[in-house]
Formats: sequence, structure tokens, C-alpha cells
Amino acid sequence: MIRTTKNKLYTGITTDVLRRFNEHKSGKKGARFFRSNTPKEIVYVEESENRSSASKREYEIKTFTKSQKERLVKSELNLVELFQ
Repeated sequence: MIRTTKNKLYTGITTDVLRRFNEHKSGKKGARFFRSNTPKEIVYVEESENRSSASKREYEIKTFTKSQKERLVKSELNLVELFQ
């Protein structure tokens, strides 16, 4: 998950977290969401066994409320420290 300068949370999947974050920041290959929301920092990372399970988890997280996502960011599941 990426937090924006407006404190919004973006959820997506990738095989390379840092590369994808930099693409979002550069605006060249970033998601449309970032055209109006400037990415600030990576706040949540989770690993999956394969793309299928990652897509299912992404969908699940996207259905969460903002407060549920914030709890996830603070959870023990968060692997974000590996990317800082």
C-alpha cells in the first residue's frame, strides 16, 4: 500500500515493490490514481505465493474501510521495513 500526500491509501500488486513505487512517483508508468494523488511512501507490504493469490488479496484489501486498512498498516503482517 502506498500513502499519498493527501493521506489516501492505494493498494496494488507487483513483483518489484521499489520499482513500481518509483514508476508511480515518476508519473510515466504509474497508475491513473496517481495523476491526482502524489505518492508519498510505501506503508504496507505483504508477500503472496503467486499472482493469483496476490490478486485475490488485493481485491480483499480494496474492499476494506480506511480504518481497516490503517489497522493493517500497523499490523505484524506488514513487511514494509524490508523496503526502507
